[in-house]
Amino acid sequence: MSKSGMTIQTLVSGVELNTAVAADKMNLQTDAVIINQTDKNGYEEYEHNGHKIRVYSFAERGVGLSRNNALMRSDADIILFSDEDIVYEDGYADRILEAYETYKDADMLLFNVEASEGRATYHTDKVTRVHRWNCGRYPTYSFSCRREKIISENITFSLLFGGGAKYANGEDSLFIDECLRKGLKVYALPMDIGRETDRPSTWFKGYNDKFFYDRGVLYRYLYGSLATVMACRFIYKHRGTMLIEKNFKEAFGLMKKGIREARI
Repeated sequence: MSKSGMTIQTLVSGVELNTAVAADKMNLQTDAVIINQTDKNGYEEYEHNGHKIRVYSFAERGVGLSRNNALMRSDADIILFSDEDIVYEDGYADRILEAYETYKDADMLLFNVEASEGRATYHTDKVTRVHRWNCGRYPTYSFSCRREKIISENITFSLLFGGGAKYANGEDSLFIDECLRKGLKVYALPMDIGRETDRPSTWFKGYNDKFFYDRGVLYRYLYGSLATVMACRFIYKHRGTMLIEKNFKEAFGLMKKGIREARI
């Protein structure tokens, strides 16, 4: 709890977790709600260094569904979204609460989490106001929010995008885009709170047909009539790393197909 009396909770999405040791492995220093995607339903509760850890196991898959399940069971003032492979730095909870006391107008603050090699999409070096045109680079595990604002605006994660869903990824971009559409004030801060450990991706299988097609669908949801322009920009910007299995024309064609066939 901060000096102002604010409380904080970490909301963890995981798959087939050893729930008894999850809080210790992640170095959790807050109360937590852990959603374990597994083959059975269940509930357990335990204490970890003075913090209440609540674990819900569900026989279902889908990272968006998992995060919504955690969100609807949260009860703290500030919530921090997380994945099972994040390890937090000592003192992260206090630093996050202090940041909300500093940025009193912020509804959502994004923090640096060091990504494993080859997976980095962002790093914040200075305080940045996040807008719709620069929001697509931040992963969910960088997100913290004022819970009441998210609940009152009825903001949830998409069930169409992300690991375990129809389309490979993008639930994070859609979530923050909805926050911005509904007028929330979002800042990215140059503050490190943890790191991602190495593990096989649950959705990334290379820059193949599905990757570019799914990205096209996502861009139709995100950018509407500007989706084709943004798709061209995306491929050109990342041509050095993504154009391995496909050339520019092939990748752009797949994204345009996804844009055309998206149902919104």
